[in-house]
Amino acid sequence: MNNQPENLPRTVMTDPVHFLAFGFGTGLAPFAPGTFGSLPGVLLFWLTMGYGLYVQLTVIALLIAAGIWICGESARRLGIHDHGGIVWDEIAGMYLTLMVAPVSVTGWLLAFVFFRFMDIVKPWPIRDLDHRLGGGVGIMLDDLVAALYAAVLLGLYRWLM
Repeated sequence: MNNQPENLPRTVMTDPVHFLAFGFGTGLAPFAPGTFGSLPGVLLFWLTMGYGLYVQLTVIALLIAAGIWICGESARRLGIHDHGGIVWDEIAGMYLTLMVAPVSVTGWLLAFVFFRFMDIVKPWPIRDLDHRLGGGVGIMLDDLVAALYAAVLLGLYRWLM
């Protein structure tokens, strides 16, 4: 059943759950909402990078815990599992990827490209996780595994350079 509101932008911008799930409105982008939705993750990481690893671990834990509920509740209200505009999971995945990226323009660009690539292509078991697990856990977990794959690629980049 598709319960997507007729005026989705208005619904997203006026409902706090949808507003967060849609990445503060970035998930409303007319194309590539996941890519635009990853940008708040970059900003959040940049804002917290000077506070050290313990703060970053706390932030990622909060992003994941909150995201399970936020994404699940937004999907439930819309009646669509993992609506393309729900991008809180991209925010968390991007943040997690940046935690292992070299602190440089090249490192961050590679982190962004590797994460988006893995999230779009969804190599095994990401696609299975996305389809088999319901609710917020399924929505969040596929992007977190994509972040882990991107982290492996970043590790290979560091090793080869």
